[in-house]
Amino acid sequence: MYRFTHGLHVSTEHGRPSTKEWGLRPSEAMSSARPLEGLTVLELGQLLAGPFCGFMLAGFGARVIKVEPPGTGDAIRSWRVLDDDGTSLWWRSLARDKYSVTADLRQEAGQEIIRDLVRSGVDVVIENFRPGRMEAWGLGPEALHAIDPRVVMVRISGYGQDGPYASRPGFANIAEAFAGFRHLTAEPGRPPVRGGVSLGDTNAGLHAAYATLAAIYERDVGGSGKGQVIDVALYESMFNMMESLLPEYDRKGVIRQPTGGALPGIVPSNTYACSDGRIVIGANSERLFTALMRLVDRDDLAKDPELATNDGRSARATELDDAIDAWTSQRTCADALEGLRQAEVPSGPINTIADIAADPHVQAREMMPELPLPSGDMLKVPAVVPKLSRTPAGSRWLGPELGQHNAEVYGDRLGYTAQKLKALKASNTI
Repeated sequence: MYRFTHGLHVSTEHGRPSTKEWGLRPSEAMSSARPLEGLTVLELGQLLAGPFCGFMLAGFGARVIKVEPPGTGDAIRSWRVLDDDGTSLWWRSLARDKYSVTADLRQEAGQEIIRDLVRSGVDVVIENFRPGRMEAWGLGPEALHAIDPRVVMVRISGYGQDGPYASRPGFANIAEAFAGFRHLTAEPGRPPVRGGVSLGDTNAGLHAAYATLAAIYERDVGGSGKGQVIDVALYESMFNMMESLLPEYDRKGVIRQPTGGALPGIVPSNTYACSDGRIVIGANSERLFTALMRLVDRDDLAKDPELATNDGRSARATELDDAIDAWTSQRTCADALEGLRQAEVPSGPINTIADIAADPHVQAREMMPELPLPSGDMLKVPAVVPKLSRTPAGSRWLGPELGQHNAEVYGDRLGYTAQKLKALKASNTI
């Protein structure tokens, strides 16, 4: 379990202090302290929301033991672009620093493995199955807390663990639509579009990660000594990002409508056409607005008293956007952005991944670390953020092979004999 000892985070296995990191020599394990080292996490979820929570915790040093179904593993292993060995490059990135073990949770023997792992001393259990599934397997909160009341159980689902929709299946796209986000991601009068990534999942994973740390802090620093259940709903995590939608509707009856690339009620803030593409500009303060209007040769608008406040600018958003477009459309993206930089008006390009990979600022910020693939080739992956000055996050290895750590985790941590492991494998439990 994870505990605080004179300011140091110490892990214990079966009550004994341990600094062991499977697959690493002791010197490597302790060479670069990360803030969550000593925290042990059992990740039972698949696909994205639960694994993204585990990814964040692992990046900051938690020991994350990922349990996958034998034979197939997490579905993301075969999603999107596959490497030469048939493994998803997304998997290699998402499963960084995790230990992969296999267990068929539909079998009683597989369920007992999970109980044994909880008995061995884990701090957190993450699951994102449909509500009720864990209880059916005898692995619900009551069962796990009966084994160890200190365990924090993180439960991620589409609609939450209770309420009339709890049993409904839910994925990121459904959550984004249900929470009101997709209604806004459209040009006026046109169908909504998705953001191109599973924002509902990763956002829920972030909510789960910070709630996990809050629960650990309350348990260990607050002094309760008890775990609790964290109920993360994908739609609620998205709804939490909807800014002023609810109070505007509740107080004034306003139902915000889609506005394309603009940010409603905050002007000017939009995308603008150049001769060779589009750029983004945000000049939504009085000083920035004045600087932008002078740059685009519209001193008349800069001096207009009606435009001195955001309310006035919002009422004339189309006029202002047309004035900015008239200037940007006569310039290349590079020329327009240089002029905006000189005027100190926030602006930027609309980058592809090729642009990002070549950008000197991204490189200077060390946002693309390289890690070795099983083939020996190096793979660039996004750095774990945010950045901490004294105990930064980081990655030590890419997503592992399926069941790569069965012997280490089940043998070293649980004390399973070679004969028992052989029997579990023969029964397709692992």
